[in-house]
Amino acid sequence: MTEIDRRLHQKVDQVSTRVLRLTESLIAVSDQVSLVDTAQKQTQDSLRVLLEEFKKYVLKAELTANLHSAETQILSVEERLEREFGHLKRVRRTAVGMLQSFDVGLVSEDVVQQISEELMIENARYWLAPALVALAAWPQDNRSLCDKAVEEAFRRSPAKTSLLFALILRRQGRHEGAVRWLRHYLEAQDPNALGREFAVILESISQGAFGPAGRDLMRQRLNGWQELLLTDEAVQQAQVRRWRAEIDTLRGPTSDQFPRLEMVSPQWPQLDEALRSASAHQGVLDKYTAMLTREPRAPERLEDTVDDILDQLVNEYDNEELPHHRELALHKAVRDAGGDKEAAQQAVDVDTASHQETLDYLTVQSTAALNPAAIGASAATQQLSVAACHQWFAQAHGGFSRDYRAAVPSEITLSMGDAGGVVVGRRKFFIPTWTGSFNTSVDALERSLASHWDRRIEPFVKTLAYPLVKQLVMMAAVIAVILLLFLGSSPGFAFLAAVIVGGIWGMVLYQRSTAAAAEQEAARTLLGRHRQEAVQQLRGAAAELSDWHGQYASADAVESAAREFIAALATATTAAAPFEGRVVAASTDGGTA
Repeated sequence: MTEIDRRLHQKVDQVSTRVLRLTESLIAVSDQVSLVDTAQKQTQDSLRVLLEEFKKYVLKAELTANLHSAETQILSVEERLEREFGHLKRVRRTAVGMLQSFDVGLVSEDVVQQISEELMIENARYWLAPALVALAAWPQDNRSLCDKAVEEAFRRSPAKTSLLFALILRRQGRHEGAVRWLRHYLEAQDPNALGREFAVILESISQGAFGPAGRDLMRQRLNGWQELLLTDEAVQQAQVRRWRAEIDTLRGPTSDQFPRLEMVSPQWPQLDEALRSASAHQGVLDKYTAMLTREPRAPERLEDTVDDILDQLVNEYDNEELPHHRELALHKAVRDAGGDKEAAQQAVDVDTASHQETLDYLTVQSTAALNPAAIGASAATQQLSVAACHQWFAQAHGGFSRDYRAAVPSEITLSMGDAGGVVVGRRKFFIPTWTGSFNTSVDALERSLASHWDRRIEPFVKTLAYPLVKQLVMMAAVIAVILLLFLGSSPGFAFLAAVIVGGIWGMVLYQRSTAAAAEQEAARTLLGRHRQEAVQQLRGAAAELSDWHGQYASADAVESAAREFIAALATATTAAAPFEGRVVAASTDGGTA
């Protein structure tokens, strides 16, 4: 029996050891399951962050590649323009230089004739080349050559040739001939399809380049065109859209003064757009007040003014060059936008009229007002054009104000939650999104938000509690099994084994229960702090919304001043053109053109 008892004791010891190991394994498995769940959620969060960073990297790489490509394409297009049309620059530079050489008499007539003939041979299809031959024949009183060259230039470009000789005759003080060429030009024009050279007419009006007779002729014809085109609603609306796009560019930048409101309010994009749009009124006043009060600097001599206009006319690139310049404008827009092709295309689309072969008269006016550099217009021409476009400016401004005011949300809501969750030990606390409305008092919102957290914090904390009852039941079941197995054969050993297993197991349960209780208290403290931060964020967002209302009201109040300023353009008076009515003594009076 002694041997049997010894063996039984060994078996009991082995069973006890295995029971303890099994218990520890069950506890470890439970812990591992929790760890796996936490690791899975952390992996998902990390993947989300990694995906966002990857998207940012791809976008940055794409913008950089677009920027480098645009810079390369700019050089390529410029080289192509120089290769295909660079020879025209010499003709253009020679035109005004030839006239000025006549003034000072420093170049012989033979040299002028030789240069003009060389340019004619080198640029046989260019309209300006035969025009230079006519100019060279003029001081030599070679009427037949002059007439033949004028006819050839007119055949190639009637509009530009008419304007060229109108300006040349005006420069030489031959008013009747200048007005005759000017009338010939205007009568041949279709107000719905004016060539790019028409900007010279606006420039001549602003500078008084053709004197009283030419001024009256141009204004009479242009007024008739305007009345005709104003009957076309589509043409008018096209101008209104251009001015609307101009006002859009004067909106303020995205505000960084309301970070909490931006974070919690789904309506923040509309609020930001409304504030940016309201700030455009001050932008309109600042830009156009400065533009219209700026005194244009005029040359001292009428001849210099006409030469500047002639430069504008002869340096205007021909229609064959337009496709290259359109491409060049797009690549430059991409470069200016930092590689953002979409923004570049929008910028090019807004200014598409600058690269059209023909434009209607109203579009020419708008272009001179909005982008004078695109057609070579001066500051004086821009001032006159802005005043002439007051009707479309006012319509665009009224529609702009109406639209952004209507877009201000009547109800501003809040949406607060933590998509990433709060890490509590080895677990995460996820709180559902809480929503509210600023139409409710801030105190009521705070109570609602605090209650939203309270209803979820305690249930989550309870899940951190150690399952003591479950473990005690398991321990009791194991002890009962030991007693049942050995109580009949060896009662003393059975009670001893039960005490040993129960004591060790109970100690482990106590330690783990105590650790879980401490974890619960730490979680309660941590989540309470996050709850308070959420309440503080709500208070901050409410304060920022109040500030937003103040800034929006101040910016929106400027609308009336901007509206009155635009309306005043209709009755605004401008100073007389610097050379209006001036007579220039003829320096050369030979031949006809």
